[in-house]
Amino acid sequence: MGLIEEKEPEEEEDRRGDAVLAPPINFSMVEEGIFRSGFPQPFNFRFLHALNLRSVIYLCKEPYPRENLEFLQSHKIQLFQFGIDGTKEPSVTIISEVIMEALKIILDVRNHPVLIHCKQGKHRTGCLVGCLRKLQNWRLCAVFEEYQRFAGSKWRASDLRFLETYDVLPLRHCLYSIIYKYQGCGSKKRRLIYKDENVQKPRIPSV
Repeated sequence: MGLIEEKEPEEEEDRRGDAVLAPPINFSMVEEGIFRSGFPQPFNFRFLHALNLRSVIYLCKEPYPRENLEFLQSHKIQLFQFGIDGTKEPSVTIISEVIMEALKIILDVRNHPVLIHCKQGKHRTGCLVGCLRKLQNWRLCAVFEEYQRFAGSKWRASDLRFLETYDVLPLRHCLYSIIYKYQGCGSKKRRLIYKDENVQKPRIPSV
């Protein structure tokens, strides 16, 4: 009988580690096809690949690391970067405009599945997700609770003030020109119809 080669414990541990799907810090599902997290590290790439991402929304001003860019390019994942100032008191006017543009990307189902992230997945990501929740008619107390759950002890009063005062009406008006039409009962086929296709305005409930 042949000798059975014994593997070193460290080698077995490394092999098991290679198969582990490790999510980025603060990772969670926001809605079907929409995810949030902190900044993905190389050891998170296998997990991200399993999500079949089409898009990544990056909310920091710093350039995206080369290794992360190569991962996105190799899997044909589109990167949308919206540089939001990481200070505790960012310009409300500027961040409101940036948030609106980022929400347009999120609402376009052609970009799904999409991952939203900043550095820690707390403040900038929390503000963007909170504005999405307001658009979904969540109560403000629920928006605050979700933000604070991910921010932990690092939550910022300035972020809560921003979420409280953020006006979703401009985006609601924008949605009059972008309508999601589902074809067939139970069908997964989805397409966007734009305002130049002579469609009725959807009824969007007021806040």
